[in-house]
Amino acid sequence: MAQWPGHYLMQRFPLGKFVTVIVFIWSAIILLHCAASSYGGLIALRLFLGMFEAVIVPAIEMTLGMFFKPEEQALMQPIFWISCMGAPLPAGFIAYGLLFSKSRVLPWKFFMIITGSITFLLSIYSFFWYPDNPAKARFITLEEKVQCIRRVHEASQASIEQKQFKKSQFKEAIRDPVSWLFGLQAFTLMISNNLFYQQNLLFIGIGVSNLGSTLVSAAGGAFAIAVCLVATFLLSRYRGHNAYWATFWCIPAIAGGIGMVAAPWSARLGLLTCILLAGNTYGVTYIVSLGWTTSSAAGYTKKLTRNVIFMVGYSVGNLVSPQIWVASDAPRYYPAWIIQIIISWFGTPLILLVIRYILAGRNRERRIWIEEQKAKGLEADGYVERKDEEGRNVKTKVEVALLDLTDLENKYFLYPL
Repeated sequence: MAQWPGHYLMQRFPLGKFVTVIVFIWSAIILLHCAASSYGGLIALRLFLGMFEAVIVPAIEMTLGMFFKPEEQALMQPIFWISCMGAPLPAGFIAYGLLFSKSRVLPWKFFMIITGSITFLLSIYSFFWYPDNPAKARFITLEEKVQCIRRVHEASQASIEQKQFKKSQFKEAIRDPVSWLFGLQAFTLMISNNLFYQQNLLFIGIGVSNLGSTLVSAAGGAFAIAVCLVATFLLSRYRGHNAYWATFWCIPAIAGGIGMVAAPWSARLGLLTCILLAGNTYGVTYIVSLGWTTSSAAGYTKKLTRNVIFMVGYSVGNLVSPQIWVASDAPRYYPAWIIQIIISWFGTPLILLVIRYILAGRNRERRIWIEEQKAKGLEADGYVERKDEEGRNVKTKVEVALLDLTDLENKYFLYPL
C-alpha cells in the first residue's frame, strides 16, 4: 500500500528530509502503542507502522547508490545491514530485563517507550546529518563531494538523482523482465522470513527455558553480525559475483533446514544449531539482491520503480510467510521447513542466476558495441536541445551520465553481475 506513494514522495522531496519525517512519524506511532487499549487499536497502529517503515530501506538504498559505485554497493550492503541483523542482541536483553519490572506499566509498553524514544532521537540526528545527495552532505568536504559525484558518474554512466518523475522510465521498468525477476526472488526468499519470529517458539518447543530462548536469540544476533562481517570480507576480495554469493549464503540455510527435518527431536544442541544456521545466513542473500536490484538499473525513476516491485514482492512474501507455520504441524513443522528449503533457499538462487544470465548477455552485446564506437572515434557523449538567444534550437554535447538515461537507453551502462 505504501510503496507507490512513498516512492513518489521520495522523488519529489529532498531525500534527507523525507527520511527524517518518516523516522519521526515511526517513533510517534511506536510511542502511541502505549495508549492502545484494544486489539483493534494495536492492529491499526501496526498497519500504519508498516506503511511508514516500508519506504525507509529503499530510501537508504538510493542514498548508497549516490555515494558508491555499483560494484561497491554490494560490498556496503552487509555493513549497512549489520545494524538490522544484530538488533536481537540488545533488544533481547532489554526485553528480558523488563520482565522483572514491578511497575504498574506493562513490560511491553516500557519496551515501546524505550524503542520509540531512541527512534525519536534518531530523527533529530537525521534532520541535521542525513544527506539529500552528496552535494549536500555535511560530513564531507567540497572536494570530496565533487570526487564522489564524479566517480559515481564515471562508473555507472548515470545520474545520481532526479526530481522529475518520468513516465517513459516507469514504463520501461514495468516492461523489463529483470524488474519482475527481482520482485519474484524477493517474494520467494521472504516466504522463509517468519522463521526469525518463529524461532523463540521453536526454542521453547525443543525444551529451552524463557531465559534460555532469550540468550539463544541474542547469540543468534551475534552470529548474524559475524556472518555479515565474513560476507563483507569475501565480497571485498571477490567482487562482481552477486548471484554466486547470493547462492552461496543459501547453502547453510538449506543445511540447517534439512537438519531440522532429519535430526531426532532429542538432539537438542543439534536442533538449536540448525535453527541458528537456517535463520541467520540467508539474510545475506536478501542483502546482496537488494543492492543488486538498484545497482543494475539506471535512470532515477526506473530505479525507484524497480525498488517498488522488489518491496512489493518482499511484502507479499512476508504476508505468506506466517501462513506456512500451522499449529497442527507442531513441534516439527515439517511442511514449513520443506517449503522454505525448496522455494526460498533453493528457488531464490535459481532466479538470481537467471537474472545474471540475462544481464551477462546484455553486457556481451554492449562491449562489442562500445568497441565499435571506439573504432569510429566516438565517445560516451549525448546531446541536449536548447534555444539560443535568437530562439533557434541548438544541440549541446554533454556527458551521457548527465542525461538520466535508463540502462536500456544508455548502451555504455554495464551491468554489475
